[in-house]
Amino acid sequence: MINKTRNRLLFSVLMLIILFACKTKPDQKLKDDQDSKKDELVTNPPEGMVWVPGGFYNRGAVAHDSFARDDEKPRHQVKVDGFFMDATEVTNEQFQQFVNETGYVTMAERNVDWEELQQQLPEGTPKPHDSLLQPGSLSFHCKHEAVTDLSNYSQWWQWKIGANWKHPTGKDSSIEGREKYPVVHISYEDAMAYCTWANRRLPTEAEWEFAARGGLQNAIFSWGNNAKELSNNANTWQGKFPTENTKKDGYELAAPVKSYPANGYGLYDMSGNVWEWTQDWYSYDYYKTLANNQLAENPNGPEKTKSRMNPLAKEKVIRGGSFLCHDSYCASYRVSARMASSYDSGLEHLGFRTVATVAMLTNNRD
Repeated sequence: MINKTRNRLLFSVLMLIILFACKTKPDQKLKDDQDSKKDELVTNPPEGMVWVPGGFYNRGAVAHDSFARDDEKPRHQVKVDGFFMDATEVTNEQFQQFVNETGYVTMAERNVDWEELQQQLPEGTPKPHDSLLQPGSLSFHCKHEAVTDLSNYSQWWQWKIGANWKHPTGKDSSIEGREKYPVVHISYEDAMAYCTWANRRLPTEAEWEFAARGGLQNAIFSWGNNAKELSNNANTWQGKFPTENTKKDGYELAAPVKSYPANGYGLYDMSGNVWEWTQDWYSYDYYKTLANNQLAENPNGPEKTKSRMNPLAKEKVIRGGSFLCHDSYCASYRVSARMASSYDSGLEHLGFRTVATVAMLTNNRD
């Protein structure tokens, strides 16, 4: 009787071992294959991209940043997984390839829909003349010799009919010879369309700031804390904004990508040149909702937009600052600086770069 019982126990144990082995070996093989593909991708990233290892960091303005705005506070701990990111902003050359292959028409090239536009304006706003409701975009143009009220953006922004990614400063301009410049006048929808074509996505705001810091946890800028190094590291406004640009950094408006040194992760123009879309909705008090000393893991931003300036607008977070940033105006070349832009509009100083995960790239290969 004892032998029979012992045999039954041994049989049960053997069956469990066999079943467990059958269950785990394929799973282990799958994991090994995934790890091998990840190692291969990290060692040999997709062309034009770099691996950002991910990790923990404190997002938001550092204590010694005198230019920090309220929406950059309080600082809070965030964890992001590793990802691949474009080393540069998407260029005119790259966007041209996308358009050639898909026939895509950007929002700045489409007829203006007054009924849709009206929904984002205060009730009772009169309809502009039809001559103004033509395809175009906002471009920088300061007509004043002196500007005293820097809160009045209309002094240097104007709607230019015919301005779009192919005509960045107006209908008479061209991207010929500007193939390596960042593409601009791109709406959020346009950027998302490019991402779909390229099997990429936009970075979250948390990913963007982690990448911009380049491994420097407590720095104000992507290169460190020395503000005197600004003109050597970023394309911003030098002189008196917005009437005089000394071009100390070499450029008056946009610059070709890679015109300035890369940060610690090998990423170019994370400060200045053109603003960059992220996938997060903008909310001016979002950081305060994360301020309970709890770790935010791969946060995707608030569920909806909340703006002090324009409660009716649907706005996404943009990051990095641009060639128009100046310490008298916004100083948004700081890595913690965040601004909002209406998701259905483009601007002369707004572009984007893309990211990809290991899963996105390996699934695409399979």
